[in-house]
Amino acid sequence: MRLLRPFAVALLTAAGACGPAELIVNMELTGDPAEGEAGAIILGDMEVQLLPYDRDQVFDSLEAAFGRPEPTPPADLIQARAEVQRAQQAWRAAEDQWNTLRDTLQTITAAMEQFNRGEARYRLLFREFQDLESQYGRVEREMNRAFAAFTEVQNATIQRSDSMRIQIDNWADEAFSDAFDVFTVKAQEVGLQAVVDTTDSTGMVRIQAPPGNYWVHARYELPYSELYWNVPVTLDRGDPEQVRLTRENAEERIKF
Repeated sequence: MRLLRPFAVALLTAAGACGPAELIVNMELTGDPAEGEAGAIILGDMEVQLLPYDRDQVFDSLEAAFGRPEPTPPADLIQARAEVQRAQQAWRAAEDQWNTLRDTLQTITAAMEQFNRGEARYRLLFREFQDLESQYGRVEREMNRAFAAFTEVQNATIQRSDSMRIQIDNWADEAFSDAFDVFTVKAQEVGLQAVVDTTDSTGMVRIQAPPGNYWVHARYELPYSELYWNVPVTLDRGDPEQVRLTRENAEERIKF
């Protein structure tokens, strides 16, 4: 048995050297204060692709070969959409304040029910209720005005945004019609396959693949744009390679 042990260890070492490489991807965003977000946002249940080719390079080549550039959104439309976003943020801020006041008034009402009207504690709660009730009415009016303003600017851009999206989609259908075939050829050239998985509730995913050069691709939808990742990574056997997908290393793309 003692003579066999070194041989067994050698077999295990060889098996480990021939095994797959491992990649650990973590997806986490810093909250955007403009959207009322605070702290870290864990991106769970997000699709992550490990690609053996640079998809951006493929699309750039296809666009160059197509000869007609992607339709460009007019500057005034981009500005109008920015105004819609600001109007929505103002409405949501007023709505959050209104919800907070409503909940506080409900809490005070429930507390008042525990006392008789002649008690000092009841009178204190009643005065607090009256003060907040006047704020509640003012904030409610502000919220309604903000919603009306948001609806107005949004309706003014819907048709143009829809038209722009159709133009871009139609162009992409033509320009990138051969993309899947090119992806297949690229993968065959390097002898590697794409791997797709999703992050867990902690925003992490472990992917195993043969050693080689890859690109980590993912997307995250925002209300008016998307975060886009196409991060190069080299996988080797041994310790897992780690990649963090954050707002800082994403490309933010306008979305119609």
